[in-house]
Amino acid sequence: MSFAHIPLEAKQTALAELTEVKSLFAGRGWFQGTSGNLSIRVGDFSPEDFHFAITASGKDKSLSTPEDFLFVDQEGKPSELTKLKPSAETLIHCEIYKQTGCGAIFHVHTVFNNLVSELFWERKSIPVDGVELIKALNIWDEEAHIDIPIVSNFAHIPSIVPEVTERLDKRIPGIMLRKHGIYAWGANAFEAKRHLEAFEFLFEYVYRWELLKR
Repeated sequence: MSFAHIPLEAKQTALAELTEVKSLFAGRGWFQGTSGNLSIRVGDFSPEDFHFAITASGKDKSLSTPEDFLFVDQEGKPSELTKLKPSAETLIHCEIYKQTGCGAIFHVHTVFNNLVSELFWERKSIPVDGVELIKALNIWDEEAHIDIPIVSNFAHIPSIVPEVTERLDKRIPGIMLRKHGIYAWGANAFEAKRHLEAFEFLFEYVYRWELLKR
């Protein structure tokens, strides 16, 4: 779908939702040092052709400016003329959209998600057993067990993408970069936010439970 054929209202809605989520997460201290990125898809979708709004690179996410976001295509290239640069990790968003067809992806760096990613790095996944908030991930099994995948973190972002493709588990709406942060996604901004909040609760729970067991 041509970017020009996506209704203006859809683009404005995506930008408004991103602005709201950015402000909320910044208030929680989830964007330290300009870290993290947010995106929302707009228009029709096929894995070979889609567009999304994403945070611009290097911006202070505690502020709100006209240069906070831009639109890019399925290859991470700007959909329209702009001097803004997309987030350095845009290619990871591209791959998650291609693999899942989701509507929004939110990525944050927190102390607890970094700690558990290193704690369980050797097993390449973070285990969570029977915690009620697993249900927030649309997993309703009694005493559910989940394993949240962890992938390598490289400075060269294209080197991360194949591992994301290989390790992504469509049952689990999130994937962790080692000592970096969680990518959580959903059908829309509301669902992606719910999933991210659930993951962050679960990471803190898992870390504190591990301490109690020692």
